[in-house]
Amino acid sequence: MLNIARDALTTALLLAAPALVLSLVVGVGISLLQATTQIQEQTLTFVPKIVAVLLAILLMGRWMLGLLTQFAGQLLGNLGSLVR
Repeated sequence: MLNIARDALTTALLLAAPALVLSLVVGVGISLLQATTQIQEQTLTFVPKIVAVLLAILLMGRWMLGLLTQFAGQLLGNLGSLVR
C-alpha cells in the first residue's frame, strides 16, 4: 500500500511539474518587468501565466497522458494482488 501511495504522489508531482515550473518562470519574469517599469497592475500576471500553463499542457500533454496511463495500467495490473 505504501508503494502505491508513493507512486501516486510521484506521478502527481511529475504531472504537475511542467505547468508549475513554467508558471513560476513566467511569474518571476513578469515581476521583474513590473519592478523595472514600475507598473503595479495586479492583473498583469494572470493572463501570461494562464497562457504559459495552457502552452505547457499542449506541449507536454502527450507525455503527461502517457505517464498517467502507465500508472493506471500498473495499478490495475496489480489489483489482483491487492484484493484478498
